Amino acid sequence: MADNTLLEKVLSLQDKFHSLQEQLASPEVISDMKRFVQLNKDYKELEPIIKAGHDYKKMLEDLASAKDILVNEKDSELREMARDEIAEIEPKIPEMEQTIKLLLIPADPDDSKNAMVEIRGGTGGDEAAIFAGDLFRMYSKFAESRGWKLEVTDQAPGTAGGFKQIVFKLSGNDGVYGVMKYESGVHRVQRVPQTETQGRIQTSAASVAVFPEAGEFDIELDPNDIRKDLFCSSGPGGQGVNTTYSAVRLTHIPSGIVVQCQEERSQLKNLDRAMEELRTRLYNMEHQKYLDGIAAKRKTMVSTGDRSAKIRTYNYPQGRVTDHRINWSMYNLPVFMDGAIQECIDQLTIAENAERLKEAGE
Repeated sequence: MADNTLLEKVLSLQDKFHSLQEQLASPEVISDMKRFVQLNKDYKELEPIIKAGHDYKKMLEDLASAKDILVNEKDSELREMARDEIAEIEPKIPEMEQTIKLLLIPADPDDSKNAMVEIRGGTGGDEAAIFAGDLFRMYSKFAESRGWKLEVTDQAPGTAGGFKQIVFKLSGNDGVYGVMKYESGVHRVQRVPQTETQGRIQTSAASVAVFPEAGEFDIELDPNDIRKDLFCSSGPGGQGVNTTYSAVRLTHIPSGIVVQCQEERSQLKNLDRAMEELRTRLYNMEHQKYLDGIAAKRKTMVSTGDRSAKIRTYNYPQGRVTDHRINWSMYNLPVFMDGAIQECIDQLTIAENAERLKEAGE
């Protein structure tokens, strides 16, 4: 049974879509970069809804046409073809309706952005830093499988390997933040540490924070609010490390946020990356209010940005990884740690979409 209300809702957005097309082609809008970026974002958000609406409308028209043939056509061969078409189309309709319902619910406005990720070793000392390194490797492999670019902004290596902290940016053209946002929270590991001689299992943790990257037009920074300090790099980087003041530390005086970048040998490149991170962290303070608003409505807290929540356990003796938000387990931990985390993210996305549909129906 076709949902005409759904079709009407989609078709009612067509005028807005065509208006956006016209505005984006106008010289006045093209010359105003801030306005152009916003209108282009609105256009890209509407595009899949309009396309799905057209596909749904065509599907309903084809179904009506096939049913008409079945009722009025005498030719048995044509009737058989109509039956086949009906059998093919009818099961697809509920699926298409579900897709459109989801597309009509406003998504997180930042899903399409790139992501800034920060991993910190938590409880567990050296073992926590080693685990933070394992998580960084896992995300590096995952990024590689998705064709994303990974750029490290800052890192503090652990004394026995891994990282006390590492900050990196992931960029791609397929909504990096919308995928990576599910990774925010506390990741717990249970295993025998490399430093343990008695073979005892230890529990350690690392926290992951994922922020949507702020664009140049998302945050306006007053240069007078920023203190810039230069220092010698202490991380990897070959010749030039510890000899030139290429590392940059920025302090945003009103908020007290401090960021630094020492990964590039060029001071200018480090400054650009530090400014990117500062904008992102300031933008994230506002974005967090949006996430807190979602958290108040949703029960499962799938991607609500609660970074103190324990979201996943990596149990090495059992070779198991468990995501506690959706009670999902996989008994192939080595493969998961090698970057095969897409299945888990797919399950989290399904759970999140179910919550969004429920929320929209209330």
